[in-house]
Amino acid sequence: MNEPIVLIVDDEEMMRTALEQWLRLSGFATATAADAEEALASIDDIHPHVVLTDVRMPGLSGLDLLRSIAERGLPTEIILITGHGDVPMAVEAMRAGAFDFLQKPYVPDQLVNSITRAAEQARLKRELADLRRKLDGGENELATRLVGASPAMQALRHAVLDLAPIPADIILLGETGTGKEVVARCLHDFSPRAKGPFVAVNCAAIPAELIESELFGHESGSFTGASGQRIGKFEYAHGGTLLLDEIESMPLLAQAKVLRVIQERVVERLGSNKQIPLDLRIIAASKVDLNAESQAGRFRADLYYRLNMATLDLPPLRDRGDDSVILFHHFLAEASRRFGRQAPALHPADINALLAHSWPGNVRELKAAADRFALGLGATGRSIGDILGHKAPTSAGISLAERVAAYERHLIEAELDRHDNAIAAVADALQVPRRTLSEKMNRLGVRR
Repeated sequence: MNEPIVLIVDDEEMMRTALEQWLRLSGFATATAADAEEALASIDDIHPHVVLTDVRMPGLSGLDLLRSIAERGLPTEIILITGHGDVPMAVEAMRAGAFDFLQKPYVPDQLVNSITRAAEQARLKRELADLRRKLDGGENELATRLVGASPAMQALRHAVLDLAPIPADIILLGETGTGKEVVARCLHDFSPRAKGPFVAVNCAAIPAELIESELFGHESGSFTGASGQRIGKFEYAHGGTLLLDEIESMPLLAQAKVLRVIQERVVERLGSNKQIPLDLRIIAASKVDLNAESQAGRFRADLYYRLNMATLDLPPLRDRGDDSVILFHHFLAEASRRFGRQAPALHPADINALLAHSWPGNVRELKAAADRFALGLGATGRSIGDILGHKAPTSAGISLAERVAAYERHLIEAELDRHDNAIAAVADALQVPRRTLSEKMNRLGVRR
């Protein structure tokens, strides 16, 4: 049986080192991170059974890290350690899904015992997930990650399940915000390479003069500023999956070298003649048609042909029918848990706004709207129409009753903002009984 992996997160280097040494002697494999941000960036590559984290750290706290891991549904248990523990904090941590909450100074054997039990629970969760995936072919799990009931999304999920186990390079084509990296992650997680690294590279974010070093790595002294050896993204993704996002932005010279690496499945670091064999799947993502780009001379045709063993087209949100409402509910629930607020109810006018919007930013725009709606603050917009910037319709063609309702809604929302959502104060200001005010708010879809 493989050693359980423990990710140690603490901003104090001495504490990280001491814990790492003790846990290795106790039979655990370890990895470390100096803060929660570093832990979140590395967790997909490490796949830890247990995250052992301090609570109070600069930036994101241990509780923030706990919530982020819980939201992503990772089969990882979290143990929090603090020198400033109290009962309310412990209760909050356990409610948020922590496996254990230990206060310094702790007994080392107690810590090892807690980690052992947590690792066993994480292992059981993974075995259960694997069993469920085998029983239903992965459809149920995939439906929680590629959310939507439209025919386009059902076809996409079936294509992912069909292609995931096949060792073929794939092109993902979709507009900005359609979820290309999410689909790439699913192709990786449902493949035999799931235990290997998933490495995502945004080609548009790397300067042209650095892209070869970033992709292929370099030896010390291979160019000015190369003070040490660096492992490139191709080599780092060995045994797993490499996502080349926005590949259409890659310079043509770099494309020629990438083509050779893909064809030969070997890489040479800059400044070295040694060929390093590679075993990886390559997924290329683009927001433009690479075939058209190759015909226009802006993308190498031979690289396109080599990558195009299979192409998945990701539908824009505007073509997915009621999926915008389903996704909004999904992201609203996530945001409400993250912000610790009760999810506001959707009014029929909000549903209409979701269905009528063209969603130029696709799922990414919708998720941001759900986050703002979950906050429920006047500054972020009280209705979906406000958040999406929909202007009130002109009075032409609108009945007197509709104009009166719009005016009443405007007055109530203005008074709610002025009185910090105090219903009694708003009722006094508008000189109406509280019951009448509540009824009007329900009828007009006004929220506190």
